[in-house]
Amino acid sequence: MKKLFVFLLAVFAFNLTYAQEGAPKKEEAKGPVITFAEASHNFGDIAQGDKIDYKFKFKNTGTEPLILSNVLTQCGCTATDWNKEPIAPGKSGEIAVTFNSAGKSGAQNKIVTVVSNATNSQERVKISANVLPKKDGNL
Repeated sequence: MKKLFVFLLAVFAFNLTYAQEGAPKKEEAKGPVITFAEASHNFGDIAQGDKIDYKFKFKNTGTEPLILSNVLTQCGCTATDWNKEPIAPGKSGEIAVTFNSAGKSGAQNKIVTVVSNATNSQERVKISANVLPKKDGNL
């Protein structure tokens, strides 16, 4: 009985010590890492012909400078603009996305692919909107 008590006491002490030290820390990723504040944005209902803009904010949560080499869109109705300068670790940037709804109708989902030197080298963000027909001024 005494041996069981000593064994249980030793197990309890080990667990208590481990809990105080915490779980082993996850090794920090080496290199740049792009982390977006939001992966998507929904504009809701818009009128056909509207041009709408949104800025996707991101942060370099890695350990080396982040360089965006390209930002790709699905069609000519979507345009992008971004800073071509390297983003230092811990610093932030943004990608401006413009959607032109001319000639579009109904639900629209546009994917923007961000290509960079990050460990997660291709990230995607999405804009969406519901394009309503133009209101006729004659009514």
